[in-house]
Amino acid sequence: MPYLIRCLESVEAQTIGADRIEIVAVDDGSTDGTGEYLEEFAARSKVPTRVIRQKNSGGPSGPRNVGLGLARGRYVFFLDADDYFGEEALERMVAMADRAGTDVVLGKVVGVNRGAPKSMWGATKERVDVYNSKVIYTLSAQKLFRRELLERLSLRFDENLKTGEDALFTMEAYLRGAGVSVISNYVCYYLVGRDDGKHVTKSGTYVWRFDSMRAMMALIHRIEPAGPKRDFLMVRPFTVGTLQQFGPVVLKDSEEVRRHKMELAAPLMETYWNDGVARLIKVPERLRLACVARGRMDLLIEMVRYVQAKTVPDVVKSRDGRKLYLAYPHFRDKSARLADSNYEVTVPDWHDGKRIEPPKAVAPRPSLSRRVVGRMRRDVRRWKKRLNAA
Repeated sequence: MPYLIRCLESVEAQTIGADRIEIVAVDDGSTDGTGEYLEEFAARSKVPTRVIRQKNSGGPSGPRNVGLGLARGRYVFFLDADDYFGEEALERMVAMADRAGTDVVLGKVVGVNRGAPKSMWGATKERVDVYNSKVIYTLSAQKLFRRELLERLSLRFDENLKTGEDALFTMEAYLRGAGVSVISNYVCYYLVGRDDGKHVTKSGTYVWRFDSMRAMMALIHRIEPAGPKRDFLMVRPFTVGTLQQFGPVVLKDSEEVRRHKMELAAPLMETYWNDGVARLIKVPERLRLACVARGRMDLLIEMVRYVQAKTVPDVVKSRDGRKLYLAYPHFRDKSARLADSNYEVTVPDWHDGKRIEPPKAVAPRPSLSRRVVGRMRRDVRRWKKRLNAA
């Protein structure tokens, strides 16, 4: 409360019609009158509403699982009590899923008094390639899911995770479902920032964050075979997760916390970090992760300070011009033991306010022996043509 009032009003206003909606409202031990308001709403609303009141579980996973266990519709949508729908949201998302045959539909999200993901809303698409799109960068639970998929997989939110449980749930649905659709031409969901600034996603300790990263990396490793597709997926937990723990925050961390973070990161880096993942990440971020992989907090702090100071590194070309490097601290410093590949531009990056691209691959020149053989074959073909003409 009071956000819940607008939230439920947005469900009643859905153009899909009250006869096609069911609300399962789980009051997870609230103390602000939420339970009483839900009972009142259920008694007067045209939308069939079931209210479950239970002791506080300490997180969103338990209540969502309870609601999912009671759901009867073909699709489910996890609507947070702070947020609200656009009026045509459910009608458009259900129509999209029915038309495309996909199991997950992403409806455009905008923030109200807070930020919201943006990169994945470039175009409305009936089916997107998870491995060649930005959808893995929106893994919140606020999606339309085909309930048959969730039941077939026995997919539920991990109640052992204190944060990131929605990302784990959504990623598995992406990877094991029958496709993902995106609606970008209509705002389906309004993500509301509370006036008091209290959000579950902003709470918790760094240990919880590492638990979430570990679970996500293990899921990707289990579902996706080794190769470029797995590498692409792994970029997500390394950049949206690991990097947050080893960014500017480390300058404020105590020595004890820094040491503990390195200990928590070590098995993740050893198991999941590789050249394939590294080459999909921009140089300054890749360098920080390389420092973590080597357990070098001293180098990491130096890198963070260098970036914070907005220092512009030199651009260095390889002798043959086929590689481009950004000379951040310790470039070609043997004592640091950071390979040149960590400094190489392998994806589009920004340098001094300008976009830079990795050099285009140039086919290597054939060896002398191959050139001689090729010349001899061309000469033979010419002689045959002349003989045939004669």
